[in-house]
This record gives sequence, structure tokens and C-alpha cells, in this order.
Amino acid sequence: MPKIVDHDQRRLELVDATWRVIAERGIDAATMREIAAEAGFANGALKPYFDSKDRLLDFAFEHVFAQTNRRMDGATAGLSGRDALRAYCHEILPLDEERLAEARVAIAFWNKALRDPAKAALHERSMDQWRSALAGLLREAGFTGSQAHDAAGQGSAAELTAAVGAVMDLVLGAQITATLSPGHHGTGQLVAQLDCLLDGLLAGVAA
Repeated sequence: MPKIVDHDQRRLELVDATWRVIAERGIDAATMREIAAEAGFANGALKPYFDSKDRLLDFAFEHVFAQTNRRMDGATAGLSGRDALRAYCHEILPLDEERLAEARVAIAFWNKALRDPAKAALHERSMDQWRSALAGLLREAGFTGSQAHDAAGQGSAAELTAAVGAVMDLVLGAQITATLSPGHHGTGQLVAQLDCLLDGLLAGVAA
């Protein structure tokens, strides 16, 4: 009988191999040949699944994004308020080897997105999901801002947008700084930086 191939599983194996190659050796080393070898397949095995390295990189970014989101769901389950917000952000911060590898894939993707509108649009859609989630988590954690409040005691939409932007800048920026300067941006430093930011944003909110 002919061997039955699980095409979805094969695709995921190739994507996992892609981000391992990028994380360990950089995007220039991520040729179709090297990715196939990393996955343990013959050269040319990628063609039935991805017609170009470009499309494979898109899929790798989408896979890493989905993987991060699954961890976020698990990390925040049963939590609320500041604890949920903090746990959510921890899944983006490169606090271990897995998340550091994901950061390297993200950086490689950003470099491509600078010159590729389709990749830039894919990135923006993904980040919009995180912005929306962070806005809800900040509200739940008691963020009120410093200006006039509405009837529910909430601050202005502009302040919330600024707060979301500050958190996004920290967690995404940490992916770069931890990759380039790990000695100054290790796990302890990154967690302390996040806590410092949250302390400022949630000043006056009971723990």
C-alpha cells in the first residue's frame, strides 16, 4: 500500500524547521534546501507545500503568532486584572529559549515586511489582535488614565490607546533588545521593565 502522508502535519514540520533554522542561523541560511534538511526530508520536499521561501516565511510567522496566542490563553486562564495582563505580556517577552527563538523569527519577518506590503499587512492584522486584547485587559485591570472619566469611571479612549501602545512598544521592543543585548535584557530585567511600566499605568489601583 502507498504510504499515507498527513499533509497538515508535514506542513507544520516544515514550518517548525523553518523557524529553527532562522532562530539558530539567521534568515539568510533559511534556504529551501537547508529547511528540508532540518526537517529530515529530501531536497525538493517543500515544493508541494510551499511554492516559495517567501510563502514559507509568511506561514512560519503565522504559526509562531498562533503558538504565542495558545500560550496566552493557557497562561491567563483563571486569572483576572493585573495578573492576567502580566501573564499575557510574559508570553510575548523572550523569557526563555523558545520565546527567544520566536523573537528571532519575528525580527526576520519584520525585516521582510519593511519592503513587502503584503507582509506588513499580515503583521498589522496580527498586532491589531494583541492591541484589542491588551485594551480589554487594561480596562479589566483598572486602568483609568489621568484625565476626565466617563460615567463608568473609565478614562479617555486616547489615553487607553496610548497605554496599549506603551505596552506593545515594550514587549515588541524587548524582542529586539533581548536578541541583540541579552546581557542587559535577561529574564529578570525584562520582567522588571514590564512591572515598572504596569506600576505606572495602574498607579492607585489596588493589587
